[in-house]
Amino acid sequence: MIIKVCGMREASNILEVEHLGTDWMGFIFYPKSPRYVGETLPYIPENVKRVGVFVNEDHERVLALAEKNRLDILQLHGDESPEICQKLREKGFLMVKAFGIATDKPFPSELIGQYEGCCDYFLFDTKTDLYGGSGKKFGWALLEEYRGETPFLLSGGISPKDVEAVKGFSHPRCVGIDLNSGFEIEPTVKDVQLLQEFIGAFR
Repeated sequence: MIIKVCGMREASNILEVEHLGTDWMGFIFYPKSPRYVGETLPYIPENVKRVGVFVNEDHERVLALAEKNRLDILQLHGDESPEICQKLREKGFLMVKAFGIATDKPFPSELIGQYEGCCDYFLFDTKTDLYGGSGKKFGWALLEEYRGETPFLLSGGISPKDVEAVKGFSHPRCVGIDLNSGFEIEPTVKDVQLLQEFIGAFR
């Protein structure tokens, strides 16, 4: 299972988390996010896959920031079209498309189905007006409705106390988890000990 830690910004914290055995590390290039990393990573980790998170960003700017920061994976968290995903994927990046899931609404199977074949992964997060980062969970049972072929990561408010629930979650296409605000001391600063304990228990 892929363990992704997202919303990183501080160089020393990036270095510490890099050595916990995480697989992917996410950096948010969305200026309205409290976890906005800026245009240049303060430290570029070498032992993880580097994920750039973008929201409705210009396609050329995404490519420029990806090259500048040596990103491996692009995660689109806004209203980007399947065509944009395909264009970026053709540039050699692994593509992740994030979808906000609302517990009180039907699972958006038709929308998600439009992205089959142009993304390497999906990410299912809690639906918010701010494109994620709410620290809240959605009803994971809704994912029983997902019958697509694209593998996905589970996101949305996962915290240290959820390790057993996450271990107990089962879906044939679930290949990883995304950890962010539930492990923070403050926005962008992760509690390394909590992450270490969670990763050890999860694996």
